[in-house]
Amino acid sequence: MLNLTRDDGYQLCDDPGRLDVDRVHHWLATDAYWAIGRPRDVTLRAVEGSRVYGVYRPGDGVQVAFGRVVTDGATFAWLCDVYVDRAERGRGLARWLVGTARDELTGLGLRRILLATNDAHGVYAPLGFQPLVSPERWMECFPQQVTPLTGKGSNPTEPLTVDR
Repeated sequence: MLNLTRDDGYQLCDDPGRLDVDRVHHWLATDAYWAIGRPRDVTLRAVEGSRVYGVYRPGDGVQVAFGRVVTDGATFAWLCDVYVDRAERGRGLARWLVGTARDELTGLGLRRILLATNDAHGVYAPLGFQPLVSPERWMECFPQQVTPLTGKGSNPTEPLTVDR
C-alpha cells in the first residue's frame, strides 16, 4: 500500500477503500470536461477496474484530488481521470499525483504510459510526457458508433454481415 506525506501535510494514498467515491463522481460528472454526465455506476466500475490514487488535505483528511490508471501491469498503462478540487489547485497536487503514479508504473517495467489532455500539457510535460512520436500509428474506436457484425456462431467459412 502506497502512503506518502508531503512536507506541507498533504497525503497521497493508493488505497481504494479510502476514496470518497461520491466526491470523485461529483467532480468528474459535473466539472471534468471529459466525463460530464458520467453515471455513478460507470465511475464505480472504472474505480474498481483501475489502480487509483487519492490526495488528502492535511488536518481534516478530506480528499482533494484523484487519478486512476488502467493497466495490464506488464506492458501498457493509460493514466486518466486526474482531477484536483478547484479550491486546492495551484499547489502542485496534480503533478505530485501523476509523478508518483508514473514512478510506480515505471517500476513495473511498462513500455508505455499514455494520457490525453486538452489543457494540462504544462502539468504533464515536466514529468516526461510528450506528444505522440508516431501519431499515425495510433487508432481509436468509439464502440457506440460502430455497426455491430452478425454471424457469431455461424459457419466460419461464410462471410459476416452487417446489421443495418
